[in-house]
Amino acid sequence: MTSKALPQKSSSCGHLWGVSVGPGDSEWLTLKGLRILQTASVVACPQNKHGEPGIAYTIAKPHLRPEQTILSLDLPFVRDPIQLQQAWTTAGENLVPLLAQGQDVVFITEGDASLYSTFSYVAQSVHRLAPAVEITTVPGVCSPLAAMAALNMPLSLGAEKIAILPVLYDVSELTHALEWAEVVVLMKVASVFGQVWQTLQDLELLERASLVERVGSPEEKRYLNLLNLADYKPPYFSILIVRRHDYRF
Repeated sequence: MTSKALPQKSSSCGHLWGVSVGPGDSEWLTLKGLRILQTASVVACPQNKHGEPGIAYTIAKPHLRPEQTILSLDLPFVRDPIQLQQAWTTAGENLVPLLAQGQDVVFITEGDASLYSTFSYVAQSVHRLAPAVEITTVPGVCSPLAAMAALNMPLSLGAEKIAILPVLYDVSELTHALEWAEVVVLMKVASVFGQVWQTLQDLELLERASLVERVGSPEEKRYLNLLNLADYKPPYFSILIVRRHDYRF
């Protein structure tokens, strides 16, 4: 993948762009992302459980043109590797004919396209099916940075080390990460929040942990600490940050 802006096509194929639209606020889309988004003829995005364009589309919608084709792809939130691989392959098979016709396609992705993003897998699928297609990733605002901005805290200072964990897959990694990192970011925390809360209580870190839900959206909620959240059930789009060293304005 390259990062050059609007390079000349090396073939008759269209160009596949992975455009980061940020985690919630439509104004967090970068100027480059906006320019590319508005020039593509096809905008692809993950669909929701009802088969409709999902959250990435909702974020980008204010910037889209009426004549653009919206292609929603079935990319489910599941952990089964076989089901996921089939979904990524099918998404690639849906995109390749459009690219073969010379149409540029923008795949919009919530958050940043390089951080735990479905776009990475879809791009691999397209490249495997059609190696001649040029693929470019456009960076954007990722949820850890947006969450810390919402809390008015830095993600890191000085020599502080950061660990970013997809804790859904292995909660035990949290304890190990806290042994060497001053800042630990927990992605996909909702389904294991109870276990995480108990671990942080055992380590006496509840006051140093913050939770941000649906950052950048109208439903955004912020909790500066977890002291009173023992039985809380956060929504899927939640991010938890532990800062071992206190920071206040």
